[in-house]
Amino acid sequence: MNVEQWPTSDATRHALEVSLRGCDELLIEAEWKAKLARSEATGTPLRIKLGLDPTAPDLHIGHTVVLNKMRQLQDLGHTVIFLIGDFTAMIGDPSGRNTTRPPLTREQIEENARTYFNQASLVLDRARTEIRYNSEWCDPLGARGMIQLAAKYTLARMMERDDFTKRFKGGLPISVHELLYPLMQGYDSVALKSDIELGGTDQKFNLLVGRELQREFGQEPQCILTMPLLEGLDGVEKMSKSKGNYVGITEAPGEMFGKLMSISDDLMWRYYTLLSFRPMDEIGRLKAECASGRNPRDAKVLLAQEIVARFHDQAAAERALAEFEARFRQGAIPDDIPEVRLAGAPMAIAQVLKQANLAPSTSEAMRNVEQGGVRVDGDRVEDKGLKLPAGTYVVQVGKRKFARVTLA
Repeated sequence: MNVEQWPTSDATRHALEVSLRGCDELLIEAEWKAKLARSEATGTPLRIKLGLDPTAPDLHIGHTVVLNKMRQLQDLGHTVIFLIGDFTAMIGDPSGRNTTRPPLTREQIEENARTYFNQASLVLDRARTEIRYNSEWCDPLGARGMIQLAAKYTLARMMERDDFTKRFKGGLPISVHELLYPLMQGYDSVALKSDIELGGTDQKFNLLVGRELQREFGQEPQCILTMPLLEGLDGVEKMSKSKGNYVGITEAPGEMFGKLMSISDDLMWRYYTLLSFRPMDEIGRLKAECASGRNPRDAKVLLAQEIVARFHDQAAAERALAEFEARFRQGAIPDDIPEVRLAGAPMAIAQVLKQANLAPSTSEAMRNVEQGGVRVDGDRVEDKGLKLPAGTYVVQVGKRKFARVTLA
């Protein structure tokens, strides 16, 4: 592509700024700038591709980092293609894996895919989003087509992939079908004629394969934009349901709001960059105000309300704030706490917490008591050996977990 062919306007510079916001890497920036300028000059929208394998039925806000970037580019007038990898999910993405990922069954894939786009539509504009399934072109490819596709990429190039290299050197098995995954993801870019493909930093190798295959098929190669993997509520590890440090996008407004208010002040600004739709200059002013004495809690409330409103609505965000204020400033108990009935009174407090789903295990329940984080009817529990007789109690763990427990 002749990067000097198209003039750079203010609109193109703004689009480039939007593209770069919060991103980890943009390859090749000059090519993307030229694509943006050409799009503006010709009035032809660019094709923005994001592929997700429906490996699980639910998304958390860590998944939405790349969806947010898609929405930002969508709002600039470009064509967003939300690609559901129903074919590639049967192979299993080996990215970041030190073992072979068990392939999903067709039934599992279909069940997960049913909810995937509905959840993604909480970020993307559904009416302006092109939804595709890669089985459209992968199934008809057949054995002959697969062999012809495999001939366009070398094993040496494939083994440059970090996780394959580590597994090979460590004597760990690499199944042949895993080598097909980057090829099929790359072929998606050929089929869709994408101008840019988005993904997490762990997807860089796969995205580069798409760029090379487009060259092989005589297409203009796509640009690549990788977004960082969002840290979870602990601010240390990647957000993950298995680690319990996540905010689910289908969680109740109050739970979502409370979790966001629990993040550190430093982590809040990273969440602002990657999750908020506020302009960066506005975020910069807010950060400067906090550095000059404004309570960071005010900024955290604005962020939490924005996120809750996006996945629910503004009224839900207002109610979540009111509930949060009542609970944490006035010590009030939420109106909609779970009702739990347990048999076996008198019951040890650790068992109560575990069976009421207020703690994942009795050992964790004991730690909560030791740390002073357990209350029964508003009174802090200090005795780890406490047994509750038959009756009804409001049991609280930490600041956000409540249950009305009836013991019999």
